[in-house]
Amino acid sequence: MLPAISVGFDASRQQAKSSVLAAPGTQPIHYNQFSAQASASYQLDFWGKNQAVLNAARYTAKASRYDRATVELTVMTSVATTYFQALELRDRLDVAQRDLTTAQTILKDLTFEETVGTANALDVAQQATTVAVINASIPPLRQQLRQSEDALAVLVGKMPQDLLSPEGTLKDLTEPEVGPGLPSELLVRRPDVAAAEAQLIAANANIQAARAAFFPSIDLTASGGFVSSALAGLISPPNKVFSLAGSVAQDIFQGGALVGGYRLNKARYDELLSDYHKSVISAFSNVEDALVASQQTAEQYRRQQDAVAKARRAYEITEIQLHAGTVNVLTVLNTQTTLFSAEDALVQVRFAHLQALVQLFNALGGGWQQTAAQS
Repeated sequence: MLPAISVGFDASRQQAKSSVLAAPGTQPIHYNQFSAQASASYQLDFWGKNQAVLNAARYTAKASRYDRATVELTVMTSVATTYFQALELRDRLDVAQRDLTTAQTILKDLTFEETVGTANALDVAQQATTVAVINASIPPLRQQLRQSEDALAVLVGKMPQDLLSPEGTLKDLTEPEVGPGLPSELLVRRPDVAAAEAQLIAANANIQAARAAFFPSIDLTASGGFVSSALAGLISPPNKVFSLAGSVAQDIFQGGALVGGYRLNKARYDELLSDYHKSVISAFSNVEDALVASQQTAEQYRRQQDAVAKARRAYEITEIQLHAGTVNVLTVLNTQTTLFSAEDALVQVRFAHLQALVQLFNALGGGWQQTAAQS
């Protein structure tokens, strides 16, 4: 039984002209007359319609709260990705500047050797081209780094000039370990899955309310107020009157509106059920993709580290042989270019791996280090 209580208050001002209230030659006496009425109505929820409507409203509100969780998770992953990107660009910029310094040193040596006749102008020109190419790659990296820092400032709600530049390198970061056997219950934390589930429960409650609308609604109303003394003896207690009426009403002739509403809610439930299935399947797919990306980028990073080590060793050997006069400059240029490209690729692979971990964090609705009981 759900009560709905309303209280009404009425005040009127009247002027009395009776000689009893106003003496001859005097001003009339003004007085206020007040009346109060109170009423309460109760609806007997025999068929559970009101309770179903209440449940539907509760779960609809619950589903809307998950939208906030979705925004929070999106902002967190965006901040992490943008932060890692800024570190990546700084590392790539450092690699380019180191490579530029190395290439300039070789160019200086070749220029000196050209003066003493041990190198020719073509060797110097080829190395000068390498220096120019590396030098031209630095401004775009600086531009992208600045743009990433500005984007990070927006995400954390600061002015770009107030944000301190991220310190350190990608190699300094300690990545969390992704162990085997992640429980599928972690997906329950995903806000999109939780919202789809809440909407489904709300739709089911709406079906119950629509079904209950076919049955009659029973209203009980009670009202009480002060009346004139002429009615004092009609009902006890004195000077009060209470009336109780029960009414039974059923909307039968509505041109199929009740049937249509019931069918609409069932169709809506079927739609949301499909959305829920889609959310669950998408969640598993996202986790699978993120796990594969995390595993493969980790393996790629390990192999790229090996490639950089071998490229650096080859470059060091050719540099020694160049000064010894056993190899030409073209060989040095080839090994030098290979080393520079391998070092730059290593930084990019490291960023890709961290990005895959962020995607896995997002796919699991907030990470993988909480137990199923905590989630």
